[in-house]
Amino acid sequence: MLAAAGSPAAVPGQRCGVIAIVGKPNVGKSTLLNALVGQKISITSRKAQTTRHRITGIRTREQTQFIFVDTPGFQTRHATALNKSLNKTVMGAIGDVDLILFVVEAGNFTLADAKVLSLFKPGIPTLLLANKLDMVHRRAELAPWLKSMQERHPFAEFVPMSAKNKGDIERLFGICAKYLPEQGWWYGEDELTDRSEKFLASETVREKLFRFTGDELPYTSTVVIDKFEEEASKQHKRLVKIAATIVVERDNHKMMVIGDKGERLKRIGTEARQELEKLMDAKVFLELWVKVRSGWADDEARVRSFGYE
Repeated sequence: MLAAAGSPAAVPGQRCGVIAIVGKPNVGKSTLLNALVGQKISITSRKAQTTRHRITGIRTREQTQFIFVDTPGFQTRHATALNKSLNKTVMGAIGDVDLILFVVEAGNFTLADAKVLSLFKPGIPTLLLANKLDMVHRRAELAPWLKSMQERHPFAEFVPMSAKNKGDIERLFGICAKYLPEQGWWYGEDELTDRSEKFLASETVREKLFRFTGDELPYTSTVVIDKFEEEASKQHKRLVKIAATIVVERDNHKMMVIGDKGERLKRIGTEARQELEKLMDAKVFLELWVKVRSGWADDEARVRSFGYE
């Protein structure tokens, strides 16, 4: 469920802390967050910087509450106002946390990884998460790679893993817990995220947009929620009506999203609606529009108006 206002009273023996999940684009940060929370709250795709906001995932296990913060992939390849906003979000997220999970692909370390690593402040424990271990065919090759990584930064621990492996996720919880301070929980035991259903609706539509357009559509497209209303219904427990606009930068991008006779837009809407109905446990009516806003990603005012920091 979504987080409510207020925090439960502290109980002796409880632990609670903030853990930042940081790395370059496409190393599996959002997949990791979803696995840790136990439910999908952060969208995933092969497109770089699919995650564009600081997304908090909450998981409470026994006496410990883990507050995970998923961040956009840090990159300097694009100099747009949008990209500057996303990088600012990353830097803000790692400034005041109890633990950093630095996610890299096992056996790899690129200039993009190095730029992310250079952002870390001394004094914050950092775990090196070598993700996608299942993609490494020769595990023996990791030894020299690990030695070189230890020379780059004083990592607290090295965690080889796959975010898709339940055993690895369970092991990661045990490792993270010992770095969290003894203090009362910040959220209720059943809360999973601090993000609203309206926000999750826009993210879900954006995920389906990327899934059905692949590499055809530039990363500068976005989704804006125009209407989010809940109405009483005799037939359903909840009835939610959503109107959303997919914003693109060019007319040909608009046609790409709409597809032949509107078929692609229809598929985006259908899959988004079905996923939102499961997420919200409600009947959802979803209406989608596509509009062209030329150059919006280079316009700081418009970037902010679309909900970016």
